[in-house]
Amino acid sequence: MRYAPILDRLGHLGGAKWDIHLRAAEMAAAGRDVIDLTIGNPDIAVPPPLLDAAAAAMLAGRTAYSDGRGEATLRAALAARYSRTTGRDITPAQVLCFPGTQTALYAVMMGLAEPGSEVLVGDPMYATYEGVIRAAGAEPIAIPLRPERGFRLAAEDLAARVTPRSRAILLNSPQNPTGAVLRPEDIAEIGALAREHDLWIVADEVYEELIFAGTPFASPLALPELADRTVIVSSISKSHAAPGFRSGWAIGSEAFCEKLLPLSETMLFGNQPFIADMTALAVSAPSETARGMCARFQARASRLAERLEELTPLRVNRPEAGMFALVDIRATGRGDAAFARSLLEETGVALMPGSVFGPSIAGWVRLALTVDDARIDEATRRIAAHVTAEV
Repeated sequence: MRYAPILDRLGHLGGAKWDIHLRAAEMAAAGRDVIDLTIGNPDIAVPPPLLDAAAAAMLAGRTAYSDGRGEATLRAALAARYSRTTGRDITPAQVLCFPGTQTALYAVMMGLAEPGSEVLVGDPMYATYEGVIRAAGAEPIAIPLRPERGFRLAAEDLAARVTPRSRAILLNSPQNPTGAVLRPEDIAEIGALAREHDLWIVADEVYEELIFAGTPFASPLALPELADRTVIVSSISKSHAAPGFRSGWAIGSEAFCEKLLPLSETMLFGNQPFIADMTALAVSAPSETARGMCARFQARASRLAERLEELTPLRVNRPEAGMFALVDIRATGRGDAAFARSLLEETGVALMPGSVFGPSIAGWVRLALTVDDARIDEATRRIAAHVTAEV
């Protein structure tokens, strides 16, 4: 039988990346004491006012078909939010609603890239980025993010990889898996490069509200000179501890949104009205839920780094934002996949091998900071004991 070429392009990008996570779940189901630090499930439940808003909307009959652009109330709330945070006048016509950041990013890439084109993206990168780029037939061009630069994407490194086939720069700030946050000067330099080569800037800002104290946030959407070439994707999954509700959006120029709308409507038709009502409430003010998570995740990252570096030859990259910490395990002499597998089987601690996110951090592992303090401390103890036994 015949299949579409997209399935061949994506065939190697499926669940194999999550083998450690799946094995951890299997072990836990069998009764093992597993500390699962593989994925970024928020460490608290969805805030009750958001659940109440969704339930009230359902009971009020907000369960019919949606507007293909997204519900008008949500688009107005998002326009007001981004007008407030960027200092620019963002209109509801610049908003398209999707079920989550992933769907928004898929639609945006399908709308901007094409077979034979290239998308520049930092390495390491979130595990699905290669897939959304290849789905459009484009080639991801990995730009190594250098540890000595705090894993922040550098314009000069981008410039060295630009070709006539380059179509877009995919940014992720705050970044998963590194926790790096681009500075205003980084954004300005990357923006100048995009203008010089007529490139789109697609920015995944889903961790925007999870930036740790003392670190500034900068978005290309705030720069008027980049307005026509910037598309932002985000959601309430992280900021409001609501990943299961699948509520996201894309913000771009009015012309971009008008052009992308037929594709969006072919994929889906907006998002569920009762979830849109909940999301409109969520984005109407800065997230107190995110503020609490920031404080906890920053404290956990600091304590993890202090203890691992005191007890072992491992080194921890201090994140500036997000839900994860990267740990350099090269001093063990083990590959990251082998280290993660032996750590799980022997101690019950599940981490993600760095190579899942790109070759530039082979020899590192990613650890989620989303379990309670006692479990983080116990995981640290087990990791230290495992490393000491091996080294």
